[in-house]
Amino acid sequence: MMVGTDPIADMLTRIRNAIMVRHDSVVVPSSKIKLSIAKVFKDEGFVQDYKVIKGKPQSTIEIYLKYIDGQPALLGLERVSKPGLRIYVGKGEIPRVYGGLGMPILSTSKGIMTGQKAWQLGLGGELLLYVW
Repeated sequence: MMVGTDPIADMLTRIRNAIMVRHDSVVVPSSKIKLSIAKVFKDEGFVQDYKVIKGKPQSTIEIYLKYIDGQPALLGLERVSKPGLRIYVGKGEIPRVYGGLGMPILSTSKGIMTGQKAWQLGLGGELLLYVW
């Protein structure tokens, strides 16, 4: 299976597609950055859990999706910084997503975290995606 030039966008698309057809879980090829994003999703309550499945050519991450009263906990995912156009923000420029209902996820010098946590730590970084 071939993944394009943006593995994070591929991960988000797989999650979006799985939610649209009400799957319980979705499998994505593993990488450190995708693992960190899955951890943030779990910590913020957007997914139930995730686990790494070791494989010979490449490990995969199985993400268990979360539904509340039949509605997905993850309503939207939007990639912001792309390989062709990286978007960086300082600590004072971290955007609010849907008036605080959603959250930006940033890649900082201290790892991948939510915009709120980055702001509390006084960090800026690459604005990876919005989630709500």
